[in-house]
Amino acid sequence: MHDDLLARAQTWLAQDPDPETRAELAELIEAKDVTELADRFGGTLQFGTAGLRGELGAGPMRMNRSVVIRAAAGLAAYLAKNDRTGGVVVIGYDARHKSEDFARDTAAVMTGAGFRAAVLPRPLPTPVLAFAIRHLGAVAGVEVTASHNPPRDNGYKVYLGDGSQIVPPADAGIAAEIDAIAALTDVARPEAGWQTLDDSVLDAYLARTDAVLAPGSARTARTVYTAMHGVGKDVLLAAFARAGFPEPVLVAEQAEPDPDFPTVAFPNPEEPGAMDLAFARARETAPDLVIANDPDADRCAVAVPHEGDWRMLRGDEVGSLLAAHLVRRGARGVFAESIVSSSLLGRIAAKAGLPHEETLTGFKWIARVDGLRYGYEEALGYCVDPEGVRDKDGITAALLITELASTLKSEGRTLLDLLDDLALEHGLHATDQLSVRVQDLSVIARAMERLREQPPTALAGLAVTRAEDLTRGTDRLPPTDGLRYTLDGARVIVRPSGTEPKLKCYLEVVLPVAARAGLPAARAEADALLASIKRDLSAAAGI
Repeated sequence: MHDDLLARAQTWLAQDPDPETRAELAELIEAKDVTELADRFGGTLQFGTAGLRGELGAGPMRMNRSVVIRAAAGLAAYLAKNDRTGGVVVIGYDARHKSEDFARDTAAVMTGAGFRAAVLPRPLPTPVLAFAIRHLGAVAGVEVTASHNPPRDNGYKVYLGDGSQIVPPADAGIAAEIDAIAALTDVARPEAGWQTLDDSVLDAYLARTDAVLAPGSARTARTVYTAMHGVGKDVLLAAFARAGFPEPVLVAEQAEPDPDFPTVAFPNPEEPGAMDLAFARARETAPDLVIANDPDADRCAVAVPHEGDWRMLRGDEVGSLLAAHLVRRGARGVFAESIVSSSLLGRIAAKAGLPHEETLTGFKWIARVDGLRYGYEEALGYCVDPEGVRDKDGITAALLITELASTLKSEGRTLLDLLDDLALEHGLHATDQLSVRVQDLSVIARAMERLREQPPTALAGLAVTRAEDLTRGTDRLPPTDGLRYTLDGARVIVRPSGTEPKLKCYLEVVLPVAARAGLPAARAEADALLASIKRDLSAAAGI
């Protein structure tokens, strides 16, 4: 077994085009580090609907140039089989370690395979790439990013020509073509021949951002902004300047791209501590709201003044606020969300006489809804201009929430006041999440198996009125690995994360509220119920 492992590592080493990973692997082979080699050569990174994502390093279980070249060649072969040869493939990348190398390798492979490769001019937000695909009439797009994953990770996200991320069966089709590549030496990689785009695509994206705002709307809200060491700052500042908002106050320590993300444990606004510097800046400058993008700027987090300090709004709260704002502005079309997001969106849409759709988790599904006008999911993702960007977009979402805050400010009101209005009109929809990060993925598999074999009959004293295993699909949804429990006045969904080693449980409690004076008591009751559901669910899942 050891000899076989070393032989596979030697074969990989001989083909590896990257001096860094070659040196790393040569050292492991020299040391005969069987444990580490087994970890890297125990399989291959699986190409799925999130594309690829993993830790940087040598070997087929890591993100590296060899893996990316194979992925690009597999995508090219898939596109060729679907009569797309000769079309434009547009490539974007963030500021993580190796992102630019991976983008250049992808451009070389696409050029060698007979496509017209076009690379964005520098590290830019993912929504700019999603926009560029439709704007340039591309047959596909690739974004090199690991979004809000830890610094040691990178990833490879694939879009087809409609500008939305791949879904089955395209993922399996591409994966099969990747598997069919025998040797890297078989993949043509010319030294030149692709186009590096100028700023005209970015300018067109920025021109499009104006369209998300209402002509003549209030533009007075003052913001503190953090780019979370990512690529959002310049594009967001340009969009805010065009719109005529006050210039955001920057969190200087996190403003510039830095692939090591030195000030945060995880560069995700939802993670504990990630917003501490932004809140410190807000305490100094007293803005109307704090806005954060994740490192590739496709997500948007919002915090508001509350009881003398700052409170992060949940993704579901921002999703509902943006929906209410668009309804008030007379938006027409379908309002869509993922099944793990709050049911409040459905009530807002119904009251406004608008169609509402629920999809599987992920913008790859939300973006495909026919007639989409607005889509969101609780993980801080919002699509407010589906004709321009058929994906989540943290820049245009930031513009729209700042317009709403400005409009409310002109009325002497706040985002929290509007949330109170929505609770009175539709019932208090309180959401929370139980998220368990694991080292060993088998922990997640065991928890799911345990829940399937012994589904809970009650949580927090509320009877489970319906238990659904979503692997069987429903009349509205294709199959997915998840469980949904409907309770009397509550809902729970349990699923493994598609992009991180986490088991995620999404909880929602809905309580009727008769009058404004009853809101504090209702919120306290909802919090207690959510905490109790969490405890009971943890016990049922054995986590």
